[in-house]
Amino acid sequence: MLSSKQPMFLAWGEERRMFYNDGYAEMLQSRHPAAMGERLDVVWSDIMDDVGPLIEDCYRGKPTYMDDIVLYMTRQGEPTETHFAFAYTPVLAVDGSVIGVFCTTTETTERVKAERARAHAEQERVLLDRKLLAAAEGERDRLFEMSRDLFGVATFDGMLKTINPAWSRQLERSHEALLATPFAEIIHPDDLPTTGDTVAALQSGKPVHQFLVRLLKADGTAVPFAWSAVPDPTPGSNSFYTVGRDISEQVAAEADLKIAQDALRQAQKMESIGQLTGGIAHDFNNLLGGISGSLEMLQKRLSQGRYTEVDKYIDGAQGAAKRAAALTHRLLAFSRRQTLDPKPTDVKILVDGLSDLVARTVGPQIEMKVIAPDDLWLTLVDPNQLENALLNLCINARDAMPDGGKLSIELSNHTFRGRAATERSLSPGNYLSVCVIDTGSGMTDEVRARAVDPFFTTKPLGQGTGLGLSMIYGFVSQSGGQIRIDSEVGKGTTICLYLPRFEGECEIDDAVETGPSVAIKGKETVLVIDDEPSIRMLAVDVLEELGYRTLEAGDGPSGLTILQQFPEVELLVTDVGLPGGMNGRQVADAARAVKPSLKVLFITGYAETSVWKEGSPEKGMQVLTKPFSVDSLTQKVGELLDR
Repeated sequence: MLSSKQPMFLAWGEERRMFYNDGYAEMLQSRHPAAMGERLDVVWSDIMDDVGPLIEDCYRGKPTYMDDIVLYMTRQGEPTETHFAFAYTPVLAVDGSVIGVFCTTTETTERVKAERARAHAEQERVLLDRKLLAAAEGERDRLFEMSRDLFGVATFDGMLKTINPAWSRQLERSHEALLATPFAEIIHPDDLPTTGDTVAALQSGKPVHQFLVRLLKADGTAVPFAWSAVPDPTPGSNSFYTVGRDISEQVAAEADLKIAQDALRQAQKMESIGQLTGGIAHDFNNLLGGISGSLEMLQKRLSQGRYTEVDKYIDGAQGAAKRAAALTHRLLAFSRRQTLDPKPTDVKILVDGLSDLVARTVGPQIEMKVIAPDDLWLTLVDPNQLENALLNLCINARDAMPDGGKLSIELSNHTFRGRAATERSLSPGNYLSVCVIDTGSGMTDEVRARAVDPFFTTKPLGQGTGLGLSMIYGFVSQSGGQIRIDSEVGKGTTICLYLPRFEGECEIDDAVETGPSVAIKGKETVLVIDDEPSIRMLAVDVLEELGYRTLEAGDGPSGLTILQQFPEVELLVTDVGLPGGMNGRQVADAARAVKPSLKVLFITGYAETSVWKEGSPEKGMQVLTKPFSVDSLTQKVGELLDR
């Protein structure tokens, strides 16, 4: 009885103390849990005038049952009309005396309101029918003559048969002209399909209520009307009755509300942009200060002939440039515009290889474990980005457990359909989940709501960029998945990455990529296309130093012309985004249509469109992300030309 959904309570003893089950607790709303053990007349003081006599009868041994009783009880601080069905039963002692009252009850408020609303709607429908029938028979009363609503009878062949004076007043057309004009000519052209559907429904004998059709004034101004229409029930009739209400004020109010909502959204967007640009400006000013200062000091030391002191300034500038590149990669990850290199990946193998590094990173005071099934699905993902995401999540978990705790990485397969998919903002299908679970400090609702915002961090100044979770969010979204955060203050946090299952067959390459161990030399002809002269110069100098013959162009059409003039070009090194009407992908496709053996290295800093047509690299093509190191360029060129 205690766990039953059927609400029940017991009023016990001379003081009539209340005891109740879970179902009744929901009915009590804000009175629970203070009502437990409290006197009945105290708990329900606002309705005792109504139920008190019934309680007294029951204590005198008279049971009571009522299908419906109206009680005005206080809810949210206001007297509220409520409806209940209940039964009061005396509880007898061994000697037959009444020592309590047992009550089973059901609140019927919503049912009563629904029935009342249906009855009201039926009354309105009947009233409308009567009004329109009266108009059709010519028995117009004052309401018909003076109403601002449009009352009318129309035929299914598109003519108005009878109308009240409101038509002329609202549309500024004469009564005679309205009756002589086909109805379709005064309807807004965009609303003719709606009118046609409505007429078809009426011809099938169905009434139609609350549909929007705009009518045109004599000067062409459109006036919005909300209509109801019913077919004439007379057998063989070719007409229907209709009434329309001018809703111009309502439409204008809704438009004003939309403008206000748009303004609010714009203000919120500008606030977010301000936070984002402020964070970028702060971080880049620091990095640019390090680069420009190091270059300035390098120039001074060289002019002074102090060559032994230049290395630290070179190292400083390079270090700041690498940090700037990492920052742009994180921002691109958040905006889902980073260049990914997706591969079919066994996440269990990836996590196993990463677990030692994670264990060393989080320290011995944190107990770590990995939970994964043997039949874990593959997923198509950039394994390096997934490793970075997992490491970031584990570091966040460590920071949330300064005094130690438990850290778990759980992998599992899921199939989401219907509501389960909607709740996770996923398309229905099969997914692999990667969950990082900690027993740390947890997040408040406010922090959790902003957790993936760029540059938002709860760490002290200088100890966090606020880009970790935003980067992970962007990477997972760009990979076709979703991130979900569950957290409770003082109990810990669970962050799950849902990645789509890879359905194809493939071989998993879990070998660790390494840089070239020997110097690469070549003699082939290479074309470099980039609209940034400094990048083009760098690539050409590196390739010529390796022995390659180089050609260069600053836009797509020029590059394609060179490829046509020099068929000996073996490798195309091109930016993806190019001026001149052709991007790098289009140049490569046009060139490979003539020379299929042409190798292509795309260099890009922004994945405006996917480089790969099928989501994975094509044979003879690779991608290099800007900014790149000389060694990275050398390695990619060597791989493509089999060095």
